[in-house]
Amino acid sequence: MEKVRASEQETLRRQAEAARKAAWILHQCQFAHHEYLRKKGHAEEVGNIFVKDGQKLLVIPMRVGKNLVGVQLIDEAGGKKFLTGQRTAGAEFVLDNKGPHFLCEGYATALSLRVILKNYKRRYTIHVCFSAGNMLKIAATLPKGYVIADNDVSGTGERVAKEIGWPYWISDQVGDCNDHHLREGLFKTGQSILARFK
Repeated sequence: MEKVRASEQETLRRQAEAARKAAWILHQCQFAHHEYLRKKGHAEEVGNIFVKDGQKLLVIPMRVGKNLVGVQLIDEAGGKKFLTGQRTAGAEFVLDNKGPHFLCEGYATALSLRVILKNYKRRYTIHVCFSAGNMLKIAATLPKGYVIADNDVSGTGERVAKEIGWPYWISDQVGDCNDHHLREGLFKTGQSILARFK
């Protein structure tokens, strides 16, 4: 029992340390364009940019409720990582336009979805969940909504979408909504998505 308690306390300590580091990183950031966003079809988008060892990292804040718990760091080549010890379960980044809830895994997908919904004059609350498993946790806290699932070779994205039980969209090819946007264009992707959510 003592070992379990000590392990839990160590986990909480590491999470608190990661949250403090996340706040420090965000404080060091400048708003700027980023190569990752350009490659993902969002060259006009600016984000939190943190420079470390000469490398520009795109910083996505992750919160549970209103509490900052960590960040996702994305390098210019698209490599992604979280802070050591940070809490990821139940953590999200939200683009809130006071509309229906949309769950997705990745930040680039959220940006593509936001452009599509804006173009169709639809309100939205987009939850970036960072993983399929975490979408389940976020969905459990919400009344209802829609899922933008990743089409992975393993089938995890669609399996989780079905488990959540909300209407969902998934690309007709392996990849995510952003990949579909880059391949087919925003208009066709938007038509495909909205056809699923009439």
